[in-house]
Amino acid sequence: MSYSLFDTHTHFDVPEFDPDREQLAYAAKQAGVERLILIGFVQKRFADLLKKQHMLNQLQDAPHSYFAPGLHPFYIEQHCLEHLSDLEHLLRTEDCVAIGEIGLDTFLKQHKQPAIVQKQQEYFSVQITFAQQFDKPVLLHIRKSHAEVLALLKKHQFKQGGIAHAFSGGVEEAKAFIKLGFKIGVTGQITNPNAKKLHQVVQAIGAEHLVLETDCPDMTPLCCQLSTQHRTRNTPVNLPYVLQGLAQSLQMPESKLAAILWQNSLQALHLAN
Repeated sequence: MSYSLFDTHTHFDVPEFDPDREQLAYAAKQAGVERLILIGFVQKRFADLLKKQHMLNQLQDAPHSYFAPGLHPFYIEQHCLEHLSDLEHLLRTEDCVAIGEIGLDTFLKQHKQPAIVQKQQEYFSVQITFAQQFDKPVLLHIRKSHAEVLALLKKHQFKQGGIAHAFSGGVEEAKAFIKLGFKIGVTGQITNPNAKKLHQVVQAIGAEHLVLETDCPDMTPLCCQLSTQHRTRNTPVNLPYVLQGLAQSLQMPESKLAAILWQNSLQALHLAN
């Protein structure tokens, strides 16, 4: 049984998918994935990201693909001011559904250095301003920096909302993002019974605040991992397993949950049916 599903976070444009992207797109549609977002992270990939989006949208019987360019905090050392200009140009000239993925990431020791933290905050601030200027939601990447991301969004009085992608915070943090108009992105992590914090969050906030994502090629659902030694490539085809894991966690029928998540995705991305 397949439902209409929206993969709100993919890197389906990356070279890892070049050999079989078309076949996977057909398989994803067959599995119920009606729409997906191709998400940016560095300027040098923008042109290819756009090219892959156009290619996917020319296929019959493939998910409809959306374009969301952005400068990712993890790659902050690579970004320069010219890249912000390129991003602004894309927002002005292309049909962009959102800006992403953007935010703050202090997971690695090198990213905790004051100068790097400051650069991340500056680039995040500029991209928040772009989102306000072009009335776009944002797709947030947040690692070890939930309070700081919330503070910057509040400082900008950000009202466009979006999705807190691959959410790793706690219940109170999730509620704070929801209060600002965000949906919480759930990945294949939900299929892991040991991801106790995530299960706690989704159960506390409920289906009406959630959306699904694969974050492919990463975050492969537990059931789709072929071995613990080698990372198994995740693909949009696996999105039904994320739905299944979430339905089990929430003790809800998949059909009812899928309908709610579909509406949540459209709402988060300012899309009509």
